[in-house]
Amino acid sequence: MESKIEQLVSMGFSNDSAAEALDFTGGDVVKATDWLLQTQNPPPFSATPPPVIQPKINRFFGFQSKKDQTPPRSQQEIEVDESTHLLPHREKRRKLSGNQENQNIQKPPPEASELPVPHAPLSERMRPRVLGEVVGQDHLLARDSLLSSAIECGRLPSIILWGPPGTGKTSIARAIVSSCSSTLYRFVSLSAVNCGVKDVRDTVDEAKKLKLKANKRTVLFLDEVHRFNKAQQDSFLPVIEDGSIVFVGATTENPSFHLITPLLSRCRVLTLHPLKPCDLTMLLNRAVMDMDRGLAMNLKGMVKIEVNGEAIDFLALHCDGDARVALNALEISATTATARSKKSDLDEELKIVVTINDVKESLQSKHLAYDRAGEEHYNLISALHKSMRGSDADASIYWLARMLEGGEEPLYIARRLIRFACEDVGLADPQALTQAVSCYQGCHFIGMPECNVILGQCVSYLALAPKSVSVYRAIETAQKVVKESVGQNERVPLHLRNAPTNLMKNHGYGKGYIYPPDNPNSSQQTYLPPSLQGYKFLDWP
Repeated sequence: MESKIEQLVSMGFSNDSAAEALDFTGGDVVKATDWLLQTQNPPPFSATPPPVIQPKINRFFGFQSKKDQTPPRSQQEIEVDESTHLLPHREKRRKLSGNQENQNIQKPPPEASELPVPHAPLSERMRPRVLGEVVGQDHLLARDSLLSSAIECGRLPSIILWGPPGTGKTSIARAIVSSCSSTLYRFVSLSAVNCGVKDVRDTVDEAKKLKLKANKRTVLFLDEVHRFNKAQQDSFLPVIEDGSIVFVGATTENPSFHLITPLLSRCRVLTLHPLKPCDLTMLLNRAVMDMDRGLAMNLKGMVKIEVNGEAIDFLALHCDGDARVALNALEISATTATARSKKSDLDEELKIVVTINDVKESLQSKHLAYDRAGEEHYNLISALHKSMRGSDADASIYWLARMLEGGEEPLYIARRLIRFACEDVGLADPQALTQAVSCYQGCHFIGMPECNVILGQCVSYLALAPKSVSVYRAIETAQKVVKESVGQNERVPLHLRNAPTNLMKNHGYGKGYIYPPDNPNSSQQTYLPPSLQGYKFLDWP
């Protein structure tokens, strides 16, 4: 019985009225609700926003009374019923709730994109609806930029949005179409994670029919486009070429490595940068202040929520420019603060304050942007190599730590150190190669995490060692000469050839060779082919 009373109370009725109705109807919640609506005045509304009043009682429940299977009445029957004053309470409810029920009956439901989803993450609810709400990426959204000019002219090009996660690729794609006239474009969103060529073909067929029927173009947005293989990417080429669709792709990977050249030639690649702390601060404050889509949406019954300025600043600085991470961490922080807060007085307004400790609890450990098989892998090893070349031991240790914390294979780093010991240190410190090889063996023996010190010692040694690229340049020059010289297949001079048989000796092999240990003054002997006599490859004192 208590659970039934709670259901009626959740609709706005008082405890006494709910108990009386259940006694009168024998405990049937549906009949009790009908009885309350017909005999009682509308339940008093509290200071919190009133619940949306639905035209049918069974919308409150997932079932319908077996005894009451009467079909729903038409709009004409409802109007007649109201004209005879049989439902005075509904008229009052319409006035109190701004004719919400009447709008629900007469008007079609709004588009799904216009309705905030209560259970969606905060980052999804706060997604920009038009380009004017997009924060950051000013280099793409300025007044005279490519996108702004294209929207103003009503002529969208096919583009590839490339940038780190949480920088606004999907938001910009949706906002582009929202900012254009709805009579010009239709937006279709697909993800390469769960769709294939068949889905693309179906979308293209619908786009062609819509173009002929209503002269309306289709914007096909494909998220994670880099997950399509070359054959799948080929399917976009003809439809982009003939203008059947406007293609908008989003990727976190370098398009040069993961997208085919013909697709890149048909699209403009627009690069998005990680959001600045000031941009994230603006987004977080917007989520706090927005009562329709922001934090207050999930905090039912909570009158007021505040977020400390230091908590906002901490989030903005520790999310690596990722708006999704920042907003979702803010939502988790608010949940933590709500669970911690206790209402001491039922009549007292509840105020929730999100502190920096709540934010730290929500972030847990920091996420490191690193992909062992992607572009960031090569970016970091390049940073380590250049820092050692510049003799900056501190920067070298930092980039090494970034790679190790990101999960890089230690033997890969050790192999690169061996290469560096010969390429950049070389003859300036021949012991560098010994250090690097020993480092590789030590990492192989004990592995992570203990081998981090071995790698750190070798990186420090190489960074502080004297540098010489003479051997590196010498071998590069020699290989170039071998490839380009007319004498690349020039025969080895006879005096440099070995003569293990009498036949070879009779042909002059080894004739005239001077053995240096027995002839210290044999400096006149030459070793290069005749066409390269006097050529210098190694520049060394």
